[in-house]
Amino acid sequence: MDAQSRGRADDIDPADQWVLNPHTGNYELRLDRSTGESPAAARTATAEDSGRRGDARTGSSENPRREVPGQRSRRSSQNGGRGAEASAAGGAGRRKRKAPKARRKKALMWTGGVTAFLVIGTSLGAYLLYERFNGNIDTVDIGDAGSKNVIVDGPMNILIIGTDKRTGKGNDGYGDKDSAGHAETTILLHVSEDRTNATALSIPRDLWTDIPDCETKQPDGSTKVIPGISGERFNVSLGQEGRDPGCTMQTVEAITGVKPDHFMMVDFNAVKELTTAVDGVEVCMAKAVDDPKSHLKLPEGKSKVAGEQALALLRTRHSFGNESDLDRIKVQQQFLGSMIREMKSNDTLTNPTKLFKLADAATKSLTVDQGIGSANKLMTLAQEIGKVNTKNITFVTVPVKDNPAEPTPITVVVDEPRAEPLFAMVRSDTSLTEVKQKEKAAKSAQAALLKGPKAEPADVRVDVLNGGEIAGAAGATVTWLQNQRGVLKSTNKANAPEKIKKTTLEYAPNQADQARALAEMMGLPATAMKQGTADAEGLEAMVLTLGADFKGAGIPITGPAKAPENIQRASADKAVCAQ
Repeated sequence: MDAQSRGRADDIDPADQWVLNPHTGNYELRLDRSTGESPAAARTATAEDSGRRGDARTGSSENPRREVPGQRSRRSSQNGGRGAEASAAGGAGRRKRKAPKARRKKALMWTGGVTAFLVIGTSLGAYLLYERFNGNIDTVDIGDAGSKNVIVDGPMNILIIGTDKRTGKGNDGYGDKDSAGHAETTILLHVSEDRTNATALSIPRDLWTDIPDCETKQPDGSTKVIPGISGERFNVSLGQEGRDPGCTMQTVEAITGVKPDHFMMVDFNAVKELTTAVDGVEVCMAKAVDDPKSHLKLPEGKSKVAGEQALALLRTRHSFGNESDLDRIKVQQQFLGSMIREMKSNDTLTNPTKLFKLADAATKSLTVDQGIGSANKLMTLAQEIGKVNTKNITFVTVPVKDNPAEPTPITVVVDEPRAEPLFAMVRSDTSLTEVKQKEKAAKSAQAALLKGPKAEPADVRVDVLNGGEIAGAAGATVTWLQNQRGVLKSTNKANAPEKIKKTTLEYAPNQADQARALAEMMGLPATAMKQGTADAEGLEAMVLTLGADFKGAGIPITGPAKAPENIQRASADKAVCAQ
């Protein structure tokens, strides 16, 4: 039965009751009271009606009150106007409204299992649906490993973890039985401070690395320290010895120098559920695929995958390239790009039924940290991440090489000469893609502060304060400046009044030549330059405050302006056939 027609309450799908409120731009649940409207929705409608009646009493008759569709149908039937069926949401005679363009941009990329990015961009709707979605989400207390705030100042870093944990029906053949799950697919999603671009950095599961000590919260509320390991596969940073996602976050930070703010984790079953909810994801094969190990069969060219077939595609490693995990990562990235385009291009964000199924499947699939552990917090995060244009989302993989310690390499290690510039770009919030001219112009104006004459090192005067995470950083920097760079007029001013995320250099207009010289020595980005309005007097020194982005004396704070040419990368807005 159509959800807008008369019938029993239990015949009605709540998703089919969502209608667009043209005054707020949001979908709202409008249930006919004769079919059992929820008390919460009824209270909301009554409060809205009361408020509008109050406005009508005090307002002019030339400005009649504006009503949302559900209220209009009830009043017209009560006042002898057109019948309720004719004027109800979705009834004849009503013009369909086009979804506001801005709402399409409010989208969250949820990725998981062997990764699936999910874009959600509208309000979660009525109280009953909110409670349902809220109850779906699982959380893990990771202590101080992440941020307590949903949105952080500056860039945001979200760790997406796909595990091999078995859940759901039909998954007996996947993963290790009774395992808590390993970090089989891991992506560090870096969203820029200005929200114009994002970098999705894939970390190979077979990366040979050190796993640091990590604190984990126990069921009784106590804290247990899991000892680190010197030399192990990256994927055991989760699951083994009781390691939780906070341990994986700390391992990623140790590898890249980038501290994740939040994590989102899903398992194999999520891939099947999410791809089914969106009616499949389009993929392209350079040649036909018939893999007996993963049971994947796909024709050459374009086709759609969902459910079991989507999972098989993301798990297979014997159908592409040299059958390595690195080639599987390429396929996963291509799949995720297609998933994002699917969500941005079809009617998902304006289709209440599909949106309901998608949101329900996504929240059931997610395990997150407590900082984003509710439907409301996830929606806030979604709206922030959704500001990024699809064309400015770049997929890259940590540059690696065969492990030289293995006679027959089966693991890989970080290729430092290629990887460090990439990590530095993420740390300094440097985009891997071109962004809109407006943002580029603003950055160019800031970058101009670095251009011009530079003072001699002996003429540079600077006070150094430590506002970062490294103890003794100010003193070490002054020692380096004096002994290695000849800046003898540098002074250690110890700790700053408060911690800061980014290093800053404050200087007066008549100290610009000194500032440019110091910026070049320190590898400071243009955004670190804070020029005052009044000239300095006498022997007044500049003030350099080291932030959380400072990694050590002599280590440039900024990354290169462009990504290295010899790294694997892909754009989310371009379709590529897997081969």
